Amino acid sequence: MGTPDLPQNRLPERVDTPGAPGRPCSIAAALKIVGERWALLAVREIGFGNHRFDQIATNTGASRDILTARLRSLEAAGVLYRSLYNERPPRYQYHLTEAGRDLFPVLAALRTWGDRWLVDEKPTVVEHTCGHELRVVSACEHCGGRLDTRGGPAVPRFQAPGWEKSGPVQD
Repeated sequence: MGTPDLPQNRLPERVDTPGAPGRPCSIAAALKIVGERWALLAVREIGFGNHRFDQIATNTGASRDILTARLRSLEAAGVLYRSLYNERPPRYQYHLTEAGRDLFPVLAALRTWGDRWLVDEKPTVVEHTCGHELRVVSACEHCGGRLDTRGGPAVPRFQAPGWEKSGPVQD
């Protein structure tokens, strides 16, 4: 079939948050794209190397119609792209863009949280190439200071006009 044209570095669509109800927030913008269970589970499977629809459906447990909708929305958002691997009948495989691969730390953090708080035994252990279990560490890129379990020493600075820590600025 040749080498497919791979739009790996396509930028994700920008999400308008100022018009949304509640605090303008990049978390809210991200959740518009990946905040539904099947979306992140599809990203997980593609990240594990399962690129075909049937593999993704089996491993996520999503119904075919819901999975189709999620894959289409992730493709439209620039999180993944599909490439034709069979012409008759047409069959596609799914790959993560750079934006999709940037979700790996998010998935790792969710897995770490789930391992700690929700399951008795870890169903999956992810090892780094050094041979040790990969654990998520949140730290300042500048000084290396770690984010502790209570959220400190991070201090939010609100930049959205009309908002402060407690909520909307009252006139």
